[in-house]
Amino acid sequence: MAKYMVKRLLTIIPIFFGITAIIFILLNLAPGSALDVLASGEGNMDPEQLQQLKISLGLDKPIIVRYFIWLGDILHGDFGRSYFNNQDVMLAVKLRIGPSLLLTGTGVIMAILISLPLGLMAAYKPYSIWDKISNFFALAGAVLPGFFLSLGLIYIFAIQLKLLPTMGMHTGTKTDLIDLIHHMILPASVICFGSMGGMIKQTRGACLEVFNEEYMKTARSKGISEAAVVIKHGFRNALIPVLTTVLMQIPHIIGGSTITEQIFAWPGMGSAMINAINNRDYPMVMCVATILCATVLATNILLDIVYSIADPRITYD
Repeated sequence: MAKYMVKRLLTIIPIFFGITAIIFILLNLAPGSALDVLASGEGNMDPEQLQQLKISLGLDKPIIVRYFIWLGDILHGDFGRSYFNNQDVMLAVKLRIGPSLLLTGTGVIMAILISLPLGLMAAYKPYSIWDKISNFFALAGAVLPGFFLSLGLIYIFAIQLKLLPTMGMHTGTKTDLIDLIHHMILPASVICFGSMGGMIKQTRGACLEVFNEEYMKTARSKGISEAAVVIKHGFRNALIPVLTTVLMQIPHIIGGSTITEQIFAWPGMGSAMINAINNRDYPMVMCVATILCATVLATNILLDIVYSIADPRITYD
């Protein structure tokens, strides 16, 4: 296992550098630049001022040279400073990652607590009311756009019923937990609903396949309780594909939900990424992209570890 993990770590290092290089190059080749955005905000700037600004930002160097300069900086823990407020990028991300973890984590945990039992019951009693309910949520969660659901909930619960707020984490200067929960209900519900579709389908499909195996009938014939048969012998053996779906939500939790955060003005990683892209704030975009890239690669290694724990038959010798 240890040798396998070392090999995986050695494999993901060039993948990490390759992904960050592609993102950096594509970002810098996109139409418009940080120089254009900054120049438009400063009013009319003469060519000499533009050139000085370009040199101060390091945009006068070739893209590949700028990438290696950026790479050398992040290897020393320096992600640079924002082009627009001169704030340390890593500090800005630290301020944003907490709200994203809180909101997206809450939504995903809600989805897990609803989806796994619902998918399990749908597989245990196919074509029953549980199956119909699970199919409805799976289909709706998969095809209903997040922005449409967000706007619909805002219209019903904020505009018509006037029960819930629509923006931010708190009302004015309030910082209490009740006010935070009040603001989090709508965006967390949108994230929960969007995450449920894949989890329900994967849980139902995996459990349905396992429940038809001969060893399930053998376990029942031995007089084992039905709950133990379903959970211990059935659900446990269906865990691998379910765990894959659940654990791959980790990058989503850390990266935040871009559309939902933007609509509800939630100060998380997703909204920070959108603002940074719009402003061509390359250091901020690259910092968030690097964190997400590292999270995805780390999650894949975590999956291997969890697989071996969930199913002792899986070895990496």
